[in-house]
Amino acid sequence: MEVFVAALTVFVLAVFIGFEIITKIPPTLHTPLMSGSNAISGVTLVGALLSAGSSEDPTLATYLGLAALVFATINAVGGFMVTHRMLSMFKRRD
Repeated sequence: MEVFVAALTVFVLAVFIGFEIITKIPPTLHTPLMSGSNAISGVTLVGALLSAGSSEDPTLATYLGLAALVFATINAVGGFMVTHRMLSMFKRRD
């Protein structure tokens, strides 16, 4: 039970701090931060792959790893698409 309370405390603090940081970001810094979040999603993909394939019999960790893999993939691909579109706005048109 103590491990659960500690993990829940870290999760709640991470959500609160993340929300406070994101709401204070000016719009001009959005694209560079999107690139950074894409890199974090790549790290999440590696962790999700390790979690999803960690055991031979399906457990809760395997299913959560699979869900994390799907959501991190969606986040990474969507982030790269948004970044590509924003950077294409700065290209010179002939």
